[in-house]
Amino acid sequence: MQQSKKSFRLLLFGGCAAIMVAAIWYFSRTAPLEVELTVVRHGNVQATIVNTRAGTIKACQRAKLAPTLGGQITKILVEEGDRIEKDQILIELWNTDLIAQRELAERQLSMSQERHREACILAENAWRESQRTQQLVDKGFISSQAAEDADANARARQASCDAALADIKRAKAQIRVTQAGLERTVLKAPFAGIIAKITGEVGEYATPSPPGIPMPPVIDLIDDSCLYVSAPMDEVDAPKIELGQPARVTLDAMPDKVFNGKVKRIAPYVTEIEKQARTVDIEVSFDKTPDNILLAGYSADVEVILDNREDVLRIPTQALRQNNMVLLLGVDNKLVERQLETGLANWSFTEVINGLKDGDQVVISFDQDEIKPGVTVHPTLSEAPES
Repeated sequence: MQQSKKSFRLLLFGGCAAIMVAAIWYFSRTAPLEVELTVVRHGNVQATIVNTRAGTIKACQRAKLAPTLGGQITKILVEEGDRIEKDQILIELWNTDLIAQRELAERQLSMSQERHREACILAENAWRESQRTQQLVDKGFISSQAAEDADANARARQASCDAALADIKRAKAQIRVTQAGLERTVLKAPFAGIIAKITGEVGEYATPSPPGIPMPPVIDLIDDSCLYVSAPMDEVDAPKIELGQPARVTLDAMPDKVFNGKVKRIAPYVTEIEKQARTVDIEVSFDKTPDNILLAGYSADVEVILDNREDVLRIPTQALRQNNMVLLLGVDNKLVERQLETGLANWSFTEVINGLKDGDQVVISFDQDEIKPGVTVHPTLSEAPES
């Protein structure tokens, strides 16, 4: 009996010790690392380049207008923000003297026309008189001298008629001269658009810009029906850009919108604003100009699409480590290192040519030093970024 009790106590003690050892192991064991994984899928991969500094939305037509003739502003017929049509009058300068000169020229024209009418009537009558005189000479009623005098008088009257016609032409030319002067005192819109800014008030003196001396314009006119983006690209990327290549435009003012466009111009020279960051300016036109939501002067980023691969196996570019290595989730949630053969790549995705298959799971977070091949992990799936 005593032997049985002793054996029971030993078994009980051994069981308690085993439980304690198991508990110590359980609570002191290293927990699996929690890592972020993504599933390898098919999708599109594009090779792109982006501008080095912010680009700018610009209008295809923008004019900073001022009258060609200096003078005092008497009328400003538009306001900032007005939409105007081509040839609409914007500003008028003082031109009372020119209006008086035009009226004088018009009266001179009227007088010249009356003198021309009078001279031509007299010339016509003189030719008839010359013909009658010649008939009398032929019949011998008068001398030939009388016929010669009548003919000379007729030619003189005709010359007066022709001279009066020349006076009419001169008077018309004078009217055109004064009209041209009047038009120089009126500022008209060279194209339809929107008034961006007006510099000047009624009563102020508007002065045209002399050669080489910039003067502030009176009116800044923008045609916002046609816009494009001008952006600087790194000189290293410039040889890759070609006219007609597709591009995407994004704006800080509208981060949730993407506008499609095409490269329409590549500058034929390198800009040296920054010696260590030389750039080549490109211009991108919109496939469809957004209706009244873009403003000239917005900052914009341009992403030129150099190549595009559709429905290829891809992984997030952030999953790649040095030498195109990735960490793959293997058996028993252990990480396995594998080297890939890659193709087209951008900041978001990299094409996988060889080394992975659809459905594999790769690590995309490397914020812990313990993440390495052979480590058992606790996987957390994450959605891949949008292309």
